[in-house]
Amino acid sequence: MKQQAGIGILLALTTAICWGALPIAMKQVLTVMEPPTVVFYRFLMASLGLGCILAIRGKLPPLALFRKPRWLGLLAIATGGLFGNFLLFSSSLQYLSPTASQVIGQLSPVGMMVASVVVLKEKMRGTQVIGAIMLLCGLVMFFNTSLIEIFTRLTDYTLGVIFGVLAATVWVTYGVAQKVLLRRLASQQILFLLYTLCTLALFPLAQLDKIFQLSNWQLACLVFCGLNTLVGYGALAEAMARWQAAQVSAVITLTPLFTLLFSDLLALAWPDFFAMPLLNLVGYSGAFVVVAGAMYSAIGHRLWGRWRKTEAVLPVQRSGE
Repeated sequence: MKQQAGIGILLALTTAICWGALPIAMKQVLTVMEPPTVVFYRFLMASLGLGCILAIRGKLPPLALFRKPRWLGLLAIATGGLFGNFLLFSSSLQYLSPTASQVIGQLSPVGMMVASVVVLKEKMRGTQVIGAIMLLCGLVMFFNTSLIEIFTRLTDYTLGVIFGVLAATVWVTYGVAQKVLLRRLASQQILFLLYTLCTLALFPLAQLDKIFQLSNWQLACLVFCGLNTLVGYGALAEAMARWQAAQVSAVITLTPLFTLLFSDLLALAWPDFFAMPLLNLVGYSGAFVVVAGAMYSAIGHRLWGRWRKTEAVLPVQRSGE
């Protein structure tokens, strides 16, 4: 059991590291390619890679399930949610730093929490509310130098924030639909279907010849983005199978901190290629508060329950001394 938990931790960390590095690499490619083209190649590589893996294992999804309108509708909703999330997130990166985009992305768990209560009729815990409030306060701290610009003028920066918030909102649609689909299919089967459908949907929008305009470095970044999608989501699925979902979610909330760390290190090592995040001390602190809030939403109830159990046991221990 401990070995499985250890593997789960490593897999969840792999996902957080992959997702933390992703926007930094995408930023390099977006100087040449438009978001629909970048996302098309990401989905194409992930679809081909995951399709080969599932075919070798003999676990390709049974398409007969989608003869029923209900499941076909859910698949369409999930496809639209993932399609929109990837496209809007890429669009936000055109105007924001990788760290800013990832910090805004932490709104997704909060949106998922609200949607689970409203749509799936799940119970909302007090710790989730506290975590959400912490996260929103952290966002205000992170964007402390840009709040006036964001709320008073429609600049490129404001547009990036809007795209980021929309990306997090649309992801909730995907998350809820996937949660229902998981009752009939494995997560990797669902992802294969979604990657394939999103690739087909993006084909008319993508400028495929743009790939020949990339430098060797940018082409390497694009390939990394495709492999990152495959490895990041694959590691997430395996982590969920080996470890409890709340703990996996808590580890994944570290993603913005990995983005911040990688951005700082790469800017120091190769300043000609990578820009240093423009954050003051309050902004850096805000990034940590955002992560702490998202993490507390995920596992706060477990920490609270453990504390209450300790309080209940302590008087018994003292009486026996």
